[in-house]
Amino acid sequence: MRAVFLDYATVSHRDDLDPSRLRHALPELELRAQTVQSGVTHAIAGAGAVLVNKLRIGREAIAATPTLKLVALAATGTNNVDLEAARERGVAVCNLRDYCTASVVQHVLGTLLLLTHRLREYDALVRSGAWQKGEQFCLLEYPIRELCGRRFGIVGYGTLGRAVGRAAQAFGMELAIANRPGGAPEPGRVNLAELLPSVDVLSLHVPLTPATAGLIGASQLASMKPDAVLINTARGALVDGAALAAALRAGRLGGAAIDVLPQEPPVDGDPLLAPDIPNLIVTPHVAWGAREARQRCIDEMAANVEDFLRGGRRGRVV
Repeated sequence: MRAVFLDYATVSHRDDLDPSRLRHALPELELRAQTVQSGVTHAIAGAGAVLVNKLRIGREAIAATPTLKLVALAATGTNNVDLEAARERGVAVCNLRDYCTASVVQHVLGTLLLLTHRLREYDALVRSGAWQKGEQFCLLEYPIRELCGRRFGIVGYGTLGRAVGRAAQAFGMELAIANRPGGAPEPGRVNLAELLPSVDVLSLHVPLTPATAGLIGASQLASMKPDAVLINTARGALVDGAALAAALRAGRLGGAAIDVLPQEPPVDGDPLLAPDIPNLIVTPHVAWGAREARQRCIDEMAANVEDFLRGGRRGRVV
């Protein structure tokens, strides 16, 4: 069976991963470092299995590939695949779960510590010579906050949200869990509108769906504490970037760590890329990117493929 991985370089950086398990499962696998979006239909012609990370597999591409049996995603999110078209054509779609949890947890807590302990600012002071010219043994120019005793809010309490919550509790933080956006209320959780004014940190871990698009906008930010921190490692379109930039500039929010943007790469610009926004960390979608997590991604994709070929439903969303 012909198989093609359309954007392998989005997972393996300069061939730093071992694809042998994938090749064993799919002996005719073609590893393409990159594929332009307009070339997807041509690239998958005659393929029985398509492996993909972020490129869109739309209705047209599915309809033009009658040989297609499986789309294996190198991610948890499925919004780049037309699931309805796949279902109509009998094409299986598999995603990944719990492959990058440790990496994301490190990123969330790392950026939170960077913001609350003001590490960038103090490093800049030392590099500028301010410490060397100081009159005492330490500099206390920027306020430092302890995490212990503060409230950590989580939107999206699946595998990632729970793991991040456990790490926050290790720092002595109290958890507050939001009800699933668009879902039924659950015991021990509160609606987002009730949660926002009470939390010192808000961390997002939900997929991008019609119910979550624009989840955090101007009104939600206005309801948060002026020293609260927002962390988004999920999907860029969950947050209104212009509203967040305005809140940070006006001092109506304590800080933000953003790892995802609505358009990636942001070739058309983005409000959060402006150089004058204070207390903001923007990273290029790397929360998941520890090498161990990326290798696990490849191996979990192979496990999904192996199970599909045996007639199983491992990782199936369609």
